[in-house]
Order: sequence, then C-alpha cells, then structure tokens
Amino acid sequence: MAVQVVFVHGIRTSATMWRSQIEHVRARGHAAVAVDLPGHGARRSESFTLEGAFATIDDAVREAAHRGPVLLAGHSMGGLLSVEYVGSEDPPPVAGFIAASCTAIPRGTGLAAYRLLARGYDALPGRGQWMTERVLDRTLPPETRADFGAGGYAYDAQDDALRSLSVLDLLAALTRIEVPTWFVNGQYDQLRLNERLFAREVPHAELIVVPRTTHLVTAMRPRVFNALLDLAIATISET
Repeated sequence: MAVQVVFVHGIRTSATMWRSQIEHVRARGHAAVAVDLPGHGARRSESFTLEGAFATIDDAVREAAHRGPVLLAGHSMGGLLSVEYVGSEDPPPVAGFIAASCTAIPRGTGLAAYRLLARGYDALPGRGQWMTERVLDRTLPPETRADFGAGGYAYDAQDDALRSLSVLDLLAALTRIEVPTWFVNGQYDQLRLNERLFAREVPHAELIVVPRTTHLVTAMRPRVFNALLDLAIATISET
C-alpha cells in the first residue's frame, strides 16, 4: 500500500505552504493532503481552538489510514500540535512523523515574549505585511515563494493560537511516541532551544539540522525537505 502523507501548516500560514511537498510526494506515487487549521487559510472566518485543530488533524489522518500507512508532517505550530497528537495516550494510526521547526516548549517567558512581539508586529501599518513580503522575497526560492502565502495570513487567529499552545503537555507526549520520528530544524531557527531534549525523549528519533536555514526550513530548502520526506516514506515502506 502506498504511504499517505498528511501535512499540517504553521501559525498564520495555510495548507498552500506545502504545495511543493505535495507535488513531490504525488510524483513518486504516494498520496498527500494538507489541512487548513481553524482560523487559517480557507477557514479564516472560524475561531482557532485546540479541539478544532486536533479534530482537523485526526480526521485527515484517519481518512488517509484507510488507504495506507500514514506519515504525518507538521511545521512550527503544526509540528507542536502534531507532537501532542502522535503522543496521545491512545495512539492514532500514524506510522511515521516529521516534526519541523518545533523543538521548544511553548510556555513561560519565552511564549509571553513571542506573543508580545507578535502583537507589536500586528500593530504596524498594514499589520506588518509589507515587512513579511520583503523578508520572504529575500529568503524563499521561486519554487515556494508564491505558494507560502497563497492562502493568506491568519493574523486574527495568531494570539489565540499562541495562548492555546501553553496547555500542551509536550514532554509527556514525547515519551509516548513510538513511531520513526524526524525532528528537522534550520540552523538559525529560534525554536531549536530544546531540540536535544525532544530527540532524546523519543526512542526512534533523529535530529536533522539544515545549515544556513531559518525557521522556514520547509519553504527555504524545499529540495532538502523533500529528500527527508523520501527518507521517511522509504523507512515506513520497509516496516
């Protein structure tokens, strides 16, 4: 049976950020789907809730599991949510897991500072969109640049989503993850803080750091990330 890949986007972005990866996976004969979390992408009119986010991930995973083994890949907030999901006390039907740019515990002063920074950014003229576009123009390659923000940016959901992350029990979830897992970070990713702890707590985990890359590792180095997808798919196919 062909591996089924489910992608979960990060905060403010949407399913469109995964278009390059979806094209790559499908070209190799595997199925792939990317979800929009509540308050993001095509669902920006909705309010973000953890319950809605987990339901979205679970629905996509269980539907895919009817057709084959599931590889779940999440970026940033999507990765944090997926850590909690894969490490549930009642394990979901996930055969492999890629967690990108999400190896930090979202609590305490770090989370408070991030929320304060996000609010300040949001208070800029045009909600700072001009700055976002300039940074993305300079850091993302043409093959992912247009897709990254094609689904719009979920500014209204951002603070609710960040606040919600503080209740996740990631340390407990990590110890319950029993499937092959890859933690993928960019060299200059601000969320590398606890990467060794994350990798140590998961028995079958590998930590991969991509040189000269920021938090947006999936979009900034799409060919590298696609190669990691190939590795994960091959690993799942052999088990």
